[in-house]
Amino acid sequence: MNFLLWLILFVLCWPLALLAIILYPLVWLVLLPFRLIGMTVEGVLALLSALILLPSRVLRGR
Repeated sequence: MNFLLWLILFVLCWPLALLAIILYPLVWLVLLPFRLIGMTVEGVLALLSALILLPSRVLRGR
């Protein structure tokens, strides 16, 4: 019985695995611009934070 269930699972899941192998690079390419936008926004926010906190760092000294 276990072997029969394993065969059914194998037959049902291999198309999903094949589909995932084919779609993974496509999904990665589609999401790449969003990752680049996220890095850009993070850099801009870090720059703004550094500019806002600069006077307090200068006045605090060592």
